[in-house]
Amino acid sequence: MKTARDQLDIVSAYNELGSFRAAAALCGTTPKTVRRVIERRSEPPTERPTRPKTTDALADLIAERVRATDGRISAKRLMPACQAAGYRGSPRHLRRAVAEAKATWRHHRRVYRPWVPIPGEHLVIDWGTENGIHVFCAVLAWSRVRFVRFAEREDQATTLALLAECFETIGGVPAIVLADRMGCLKGGVVANVVVPAPGYVAFALHYGFRPDFCEAADPESKAYATDCTSLAVPGDESSHAAIRWRFRYAF
Repeated sequence: MKTARDQLDIVSAYNELGSFRAAAALCGTTPKTVRRVIERRSEPPTERPTRPKTTDALADLIAERVRATDGRISAKRLMPACQAAGYRGSPRHLRRAVAEAKATWRHHRRVYRPWVPIPGEHLVIDWGTENGIHVFCAVLAWSRVRFVRFAEREDQATTLALLAECFETIGGVPAIVLADRMGCLKGGVVANVVVPAPGYVAFALHYGFRPDFCEAADPESKAYATDCTSLAVPGDESSHAAIRWRFRYAF
């Protein structure tokens, strides 16, 4: 049996000389051996069929558990659920399948980057409640300057009046006013995009800022707007450490 190096020498000699006999004399072998090596090299490689894995039937279950736990579940914790679904393989095979599912999930997972606000660009507003009193809070994203007022209702007229007072207090108008999807400023939703109410649009045109809203059912983008009231309401359940983390990774 010729080694891979010997076979390469035979193929090179045959390509150079073009004769089985001459290549055999140069490589110190027989013409029949040269012919077999050349024929074997000229044949297309045979593809071996892929062997099914014992975890193939559990791919959807593993992927769902990895996604639901944010990639933190281990194969040991997943073993009882897999065995209940009919898995009879070894723990090692399951660990490999879970590792592959986690690698695939990390590739498609949302990437978190700190949001670095620009001075004068974003003003974040939201409503909160403390002891039955409505609290309007506005925070400049870069300087963290807060504007807090109390009101009896959370309608559009009250919100716009307090927002105008906020502009007068801080001495300017930001480029973007980011709000939670509050109903008093929302005219409708089209393709999961909030359409501002006509009164809010006229107010924004008058002051020269762009209204913006958070994404629906997305805690990462809603964290900044939702937790701006936590800085003004002392009895909020969110801890200061969690608030600082959400301010940093809000977008």
